[in-house]
Formats: sequence, C-alpha cells, structure tokens
Amino acid sequence: MGEESEAGERARIFAPFQVNDALMRAAAPEARFMHCLPAHRGLEVTDAVIDAPTSVVFDQAENRLQPQKALLALLMRG
Repeated sequence: MGEESEAGERARIFAPFQVNDALMRAAAPEARFMHCLPAHRGLEVTDAVIDAPTSVVFDQAENRLQPQKALLALLMRG
C-alpha cells in the first residue's frame, strides 16, 4: 500500500507468499487467519481463506471499533 506505481512488481514478487487454502491446510487444525485489514483479496489472501470459518478478521475489526468510538467520544467532549 502506498507505492501504487510498484504494484505490479510487488504482486509478482509476493505471489508465492499468498495465504491460500494450501497454506491453511498445512497449518495446525486450530490455526486461525488474522489480518489487520484492509486486505487485498486475490493478492495477499484468497477469498476462500478470508471468508472461511477459520478467519477471525471481522471479529478483529469489531474489537477495534469499540475503543475507536470511545476515543472519538472523548475527543469530541472537549
């Protein structure tokens, strides 16, 4: 992210490091997929992995939401 002019080259270099079904099958049965979002679907992670029951990315996002809302409320109070 941020160096969009290098996107094509980076996609080629990092393609072998994509989190996909094969990688998740090689992990322990209790392994969970985590990501801080936003994720580049199809590049860094496949749709099948990020949408799988073993993915906790949306729980992570929800957990971040509450402290962010509290901080905004505190800052807006003045």
